[in-house]
Amino acid sequence: MVVGAVLTQSTSWKNVEKAIQNLKQNDALDIRSIYTMEQDRLAELIRSSGFYNIKANRLKNIVNVLHDIFDANIANLQDIDTYDMREIFLGISGIGRETADSIILYALNKPIFVIDAYTKRFLENHGLYHGRDDYDDVQRFFMENLPHDTYLFNEFHALIVCLGQRFCKRPPVCQGCPLAYEL
Repeated sequence: MVVGAVLTQSTSWKNVEKAIQNLKQNDALDIRSIYTMEQDRLAELIRSSGFYNIKANRLKNIVNVLHDIFDANIANLQDIDTYDMREIFLGISGIGRETADSIILYALNKPIFVIDAYTKRFLENHGLYHGRDDYDDVQRFFMENLPHDTYLFNEFHALIVCLGQRFCKRPPVCQGCPLAYEL
């Protein structure tokens, strides 16, 4: 999950899957392997994800923290408060809010809503967002209006991504959208 969250930055999931498969085939999809691997080798293995040199650096940064501070076991973060955990991730070079929140929600099963381009476009297309609010403001909208439930946040975000890929595009494709309604 951590690797996927970093690799998905600025690329399609299809390309991330190829990179993850390369890591698996080289027995390198774990904290200790990435920690000991030369950064150039890691970059080669994740080449398909795009921006592979930058992403290899970011992966090394986050893995170094997980290895050195949390004994190479992400489960050791479980007892840390969600927002304290978020600050730890945000303190790692190359890890932004979306990536940190994705790791917290999907890898650590903590209730935090992930905001991405699909979410903003979905809200914009439905007149709920106009591009002025930043990540934290948009996240607060969801966090204040939904029960804090990991499963709900996970599913809700996945449904928004699905809508974004099929209907909430620029321009929107409202024909056939499950949210289309007539006044």
